[in-house]
Amino acid sequence: MQTELSKKLGVEHAVFGFTPFPAVAAAISRAGGFGVLGAVRYTAPDDLKRDLDWIEAHVDGKPYGLDVVMPAKKVEAPNNQTLTEADVEAMIPDSHRQFVKDTLAKYGVPELAEGEASGWRITGWMEQVARTQLDVAFDYPIKLLANALGSPPADVIDRAHEQDVLVAALAGSARHARKHAEAGIDIVVAQGYEAGGHTGEIASMVLTPEAVDAVAPLPVLAAGGIGSGQQVAAALALGAQGVWLGSIWLTTTEAELPSPRLIEKLHAAGSGDTVRSRALTGKPARQLRTEWTDAWDDPNGPGALPMPLQGLLCAEAVSRIQKYEVEPLLGTPVGQIVGRMNSERSVQEVFDDLTRGFEKAVDRINRIAGRSDGQ
Repeated sequence: MQTELSKKLGVEHAVFGFTPFPAVAAAISRAGGFGVLGAVRYTAPDDLKRDLDWIEAHVDGKPYGLDVVMPAKKVEAPNNQTLTEADVEAMIPDSHRQFVKDTLAKYGVPELAEGEASGWRITGWMEQVARTQLDVAFDYPIKLLANALGSPPADVIDRAHEQDVLVAALAGSARHARKHAEAGIDIVVAQGYEAGGHTGEIASMVLTPEAVDAVAPLPVLAAGGIGSGQQVAAALALGAQGVWLGSIWLTTTEAELPSPRLIEKLHAAGSGDTVRSRALTGKPARQLRTEWTDAWDDPNGPGALPMPLQGLLCAEAVSRIQKYEVEPLLGTPVGQIVGRMNSERSVQEVFDDLTRGFEKAVDRINRIAGRSDGQ
């Protein structure tokens, strides 16, 4: 599963694996893919440094990258002042805080212990926090910087290029892809509607070739609904130079999901059990459908706040739901590929399955084309 891009980066397979877990990122790179660590959950630079140190020690010298979240639109402070977390917290309406309290009370979700901090307090989508992450990351030999919410600021792109780091940006339409190309990024990740997390409204089968045509010769990675070797082959046939996989790693043995019950829910879920909702972050993100997402999507409710307010508002609630495994509310970002995630496998086993499926798909196409020699 090699392409021009994978050869340029020195990886065996054109499989780019996004994950919030350092052990998964390292295992992806060791297996011949390209591991990409999601940085959004790191609120303290020292925590990110610790995990990048761990990856460096366990990646066997293979290349890896980092994914940050720098929104194209952000909450602004008066007079162009820098917003602190407290400033953002103060913008959250009391009515929304009460809605969270009432919803948790309805399902009997216990409080955290006194002095226990929320483990899900994500501020990494605030630009100043993302920039501190970059200050750490650029001290490591990362080969790729990806931004999950559009093109990074021009100075960030320039800084990456000065250090020979390729820059990728996720796009949900051909128009977005062209904007990324104009901004000077190196790789477009065409993320279809089926994908987990923040995603647009166009399906991968339509989006991938549109993005390829829109930015040629810039390389495009296909994302969304991909979890088998046959789907990898389809993406390459559509013109992509690789695939970007995220959800498929959530139930691997190397992953560190906080709740055994959540893993059970993922194993039991079908491809129709996800929803694209603003409940988690304030931007449309595909996730398991739960009574938590239903509450926020109910037209009689207060509606989600814009990013990053929604994430800060819900941080403690999500930690409580996960800690106490409150089943009706328990969920996570995940794509429609969840229907294939019905057992626990190692990252290497996932790769073995991808390569076998890819070979079968290529052989099938060769037979259809009347070429039995595989050439």
